[in-house]
Amino acid sequence: MNVHLRMLGCRLNQAEIERMGRQLAAQGHTVVDDVALADQIVVNTCAVTHDAVRGSRKLVRQLHRTNPAAAITVTGCYAQLEPDALRTLPGVARVVDNQEKDRLVETLTGQALPDYDLEPVTRQWRAASGGRTRAFVKVQDGCDNACTFCVTTVARGAGRSRPIAAVLDEIHFLLALGYQEVVLTGVHLGSYGHDLGDAQGLLHLVQAIFAETDAPRLRLSSLEPWDLTPEFFDLWQNPRLCRHLHLPLQSGCDTTLRRMARRTNQAQFSALVREARQRSPEVGITTDVIVGFPGETDEEFEASFAFIESMDFAGMHVFRYSRRPGTAAA
Repeated sequence: MNVHLRMLGCRLNQAEIERMGRQLAAQGHTVVDDVALADQIVVNTCAVTHDAVRGSRKLVRQLHRTNPAAAITVTGCYAQLEPDALRTLPGVARVVDNQEKDRLVETLTGQALPDYDLEPVTRQWRAASGGRTRAFVKVQDGCDNACTFCVTTVARGAGRSRPIAAVLDEIHFLLALGYQEVVLTGVHLGSYGHDLGDAQGLLHLVQAIFAETDAPRLRLSSLEPWDLTPEFFDLWQNPRLCRHLHLPLQSGCDTTLRRMARRTNQAQFSALVREARQRSPEVGITTDVIVGFPGETDEEFEASFAFIESMDFAGMHVFRYSRRPGTAAA
């Protein structure tokens, strides 16, 4: 069977779609880049903004127009929040919610998922990697924060972590495929292990990866500022950890941050950035910013702008506030 995989949105969605591709290859199916060759299409949607919802619907329609004979399976955050709306789109054969996403391939093909098996790594598995050197590994899902703008907590549910052993098995397999960099992803990556009773779970996971794998490079995706402890920066003593931090700020104004229910402020955030740069002067720090949040005055915007400018970020994702049903800010 030929399957075409598409995604919109975050690195977690990318990690999930890449894992589906590896699972399909293990079952003997072919992941095709050309949608016209597909028997089945899987779309991992996003709902973080209204534009993301519109883009998800547009993509499903485009795929159906290109290949009306293919059955489309839709999953992801938009599928979780508005399944009935998706079922009305032409070509959609099934909608899979986020809680069932890990079994999507099994549902699609009717075949059990194989365990990771390093001997041998078949040519078909290698083909599934597409010659890429960076692999995204989902280690955590869901979030227990209550940021007032965020619909992801509604769509993804409470925080839950994969066992360290399962993460290590996947990384060993990816390294056998030839990947050179592993990126750990999650909705609230910094809370990894908390649901398993380990308050320093992410620290222990990274230490286990260093000790038990030969991954040449390890990168961490987005981390909330309040999750970083002094012990975290000790991890940079190992050169295999990439010197990059993505720390979502969302606003540089304390008043706005309080309305957002963000657990940080200017003083705490600037102290964190200062410590990171002291511990690793070459670190690149990037961030996310929301503009136009409800109640944001001109004075708040100017305060936010000045603070962000003073942080000298290496890069930013700037979003216009999008009202999302089910959130406190809406």
